[in-house]
Amino acid sequence: MTAAMALSGLLARFKPSRPDPDSVARVKGWVRETLSLADDATVAVNEIACTDPACPGLETVILVMRPGASTVAYKARGSVVVQTRPIIEKALAAPSA
Repeated sequence: MTAAMALSGLLARFKPSRPDPDSVARVKGWVRETLSLADDATVAVNEIACTDPACPGLETVILVMRPGASTVAYKARGSVVVQTRPIIEKALAAPSA
């Protein structure tokens, strides 16, 4: 193994993983249904690592973008994989500051 390959493997450990596509699609569907979004609205679902000691480690961040309106962000504790519809509905009731 070359030094470049070893370095590449080491750096890959620190690269954030992509959330499960099926879980992302499921959460997007719940968001669209709960907020009764029009087809021209965009929903983005991502996971972020929260560095605050009070955080669970991972948070699911939902961005709702409607044409002509400001983007609204919502957060749910935990990875997108562990989200349930009730958790997402609760998060959608309280936009993030």
